[in-house]
Amino acid sequence: MWRSVARSLLWRRLQQQQQRWRPRASSSPLAVALAPGRWEARAPRRPSSSQAGLRELFELPALQRFLERQQQEPGLLRGASWPDLAARIRLLREKEQELRDTERLAQEDEHEDLRKLAEKEAVSCQEEIADLKHQIVLLLIPSEETDRSDLIMEVTAGVGGQEAMLFTAEMFDMYQQYATYKKWNFEVLEYASSDIGGLRHASAVIGGLDTYKQMKFEGGVHRVQRVPKTEKQGRIHTSTMTVAILPQPDEINLTINPKDLRIETKRASGAGGQHVNKTDSAVRIVHIPTGVVSECQQERSQIKNKEKAMKILRAKLYSIKLEEETRKTEIARKIQTGSRGRSEKIRTYNFPQDRVTDHRISRSVHDIERFMLGEELLDDMIKSLREYADYETVLEVISESDPTRLR
Repeated sequence: MWRSVARSLLWRRLQQQQQRWRPRASSSPLAVALAPGRWEARAPRRPSSSQAGLRELFELPALQRFLERQQQEPGLLRGASWPDLAARIRLLREKEQELRDTERLAQEDEHEDLRKLAEKEAVSCQEEIADLKHQIVLLLIPSEETDRSDLIMEVTAGVGGQEAMLFTAEMFDMYQQYATYKKWNFEVLEYASSDIGGLRHASAVIGGLDTYKQMKFEGGVHRVQRVPKTEKQGRIHTSTMTVAILPQPDEINLTINPKDLRIETKRASGAGGQHVNKTDSAVRIVHIPTGVVSECQQERSQIKNKEKAMKILRAKLYSIKLEEETRKTEIARKIQTGSRGRSEKIRTYNFPQDRVTDHRISRSVHDIERFMLGEELLDDMIKSLREYADYETVLEVISESDPTRLR
């Protein structure tokens, strides 16, 4: 029974393919399907997630039980579109059965041409199954209010003196280049350089599609191990710098009472030519109830500096608000990808070994110079972090809905 169904399905697909491709020479559907270049003409699918991670996740009996319950009990998952999820689960089951039938046909059919075609169809089924699994995972992950927000990035030199400041400047440049690579907007809010070309502190607004969602796991302490330019004896030093990723709120998310602000002006300091120390253009804003402070002296205009300082202040206050809400609603657990806090050491840049290691997912990549260009290697690392976080979130969703152990 299964063989006749699978054979008829393959023949129907062959007829559809013949109509779509319309070869010049008349030939049988099978000849058309197996003609040179026929299968290469299909546009390659872009991998949507880690295949190994998806396979491991969907092998969990707890997830299978959860998906079965999701089909039987509408609205079981809060915040998810139940019809979309149920439809994809149904399609997944159908496609998995089709794959089993096709693989059996590829092994047992007496016609060699059909066996070859079945093998190719099995590969196509596997790709579609992987896509459906990825879509199901995305539907299981609760959306966060901040995911579609722009962000403010702050970088600060840590332990290591001038070497830490030099590394901070390199990191700031890397993220600016990454914003260009992703076609995001990058606006410098503050840039306090050091005497030898390093960077004490800087902040920037990064805007674009899902910028906070993609960058939120970059927050934390970044450690560098290398021989500093100022080192004369060739010894390897360890220095640190901190990255803070703050979602940029809109007027609806956060309201600030002007009476709660103390705004101070002062003369700009540092490099800047005749403008420095001659006009009161630098702005310092204090939020009195919380004591949070923001400063800006990047622009010559006091008005522009005030606008940028307010952006920074709003982002800091919004971040505090989100942290408080998270503490109230979060269950007693800690996702291994980390809290994205300022104090957490997340990544090491080891120049003697030409290696970058992210400690949260235990992943290392080589070729630091390419990584610091802020292009493919950094993008791959960020994607890996997001995939791992998605995996952990799905496990959390399952554990909340199923009191049995994840096994």
